[in-house]
Amino acid sequence: MPRGGPGASRLDRWYETDRPEYLDRPDTPREAARVRRGLDRLHRLTGGYDRFARWTLAHAGGAPAPRVLELGAGGGGLSRRVLERHPAARVTVSDVDAGTVAALRSGPLGAHPRATVRRLDATAVDAPDLAFDVAVFAASLHHLPADAVRAVLREGTRVAGTLLLIDAWRSPWLCVPAVPLMFVTGGPAHVHDGLISLRKAYGAAALRELAATAGPAPLRLRVRFGLPGCLVAAVSATG
Repeated sequence: MPRGGPGASRLDRWYETDRPEYLDRPDTPREAARVRRGLDRLHRLTGGYDRFARWTLAHAGGAPAPRVLELGAGGGGLSRRVLERHPAARVTVSDVDAGTVAALRSGPLGAHPRATVRRLDATAVDAPDLAFDVAVFAASLHHLPADAVRAVLREGTRVAGTLLLIDAWRSPWLCVPAVPLMFVTGGPAHVHDGLISLRKAYGAAALRELAATAGPAPLRLRVRFGLPGCLVAAVSATG
């Protein structure tokens, strides 16, 4: 299925790419490190972490001490903001990469009394049903093929009341304003991965199709546009 959805236009299908990012390649560790630093600078400078944390807590169902799971946490910036914004939130910070998890454990989140750092696969989460009020998967969905996205949808809505997906809004026109900002924050490596990310992002129609076919029953999906060019999708079980 095209990442723009079953009815994607010819322009959208041309826009799509299967080129790998540095972050997805084992042979480009230096470039990948530059991309990670660039992404962190980008989210700090533009207030991305703050917005992501606010959206995450807004979908926690009003729990007085929300249980938050961050999947694909990377450097953990989103989780740090959640803990800062809510004095009672308890956050499980996770990533599938062992090196990333080790770095998180050795940093501030590893010592935080309301944070737990774990190695978890977003497509097969080692946690009981409804162990969390909200699970969030930010800036990572475009790395996954369709079958893996279905698995994330199934697992996220199994372990949490709501799964919140945050990624780039799919539009060829976002590339123009994005390039200068990516270059300033991370140089050519960040521009390389950022442009590929924009072209790999799933559109709303594609996510609706994947949510309808992820499991035995269709999932409830609410999609909206969030500044500055984010797709924000809240997913929950219908049963």
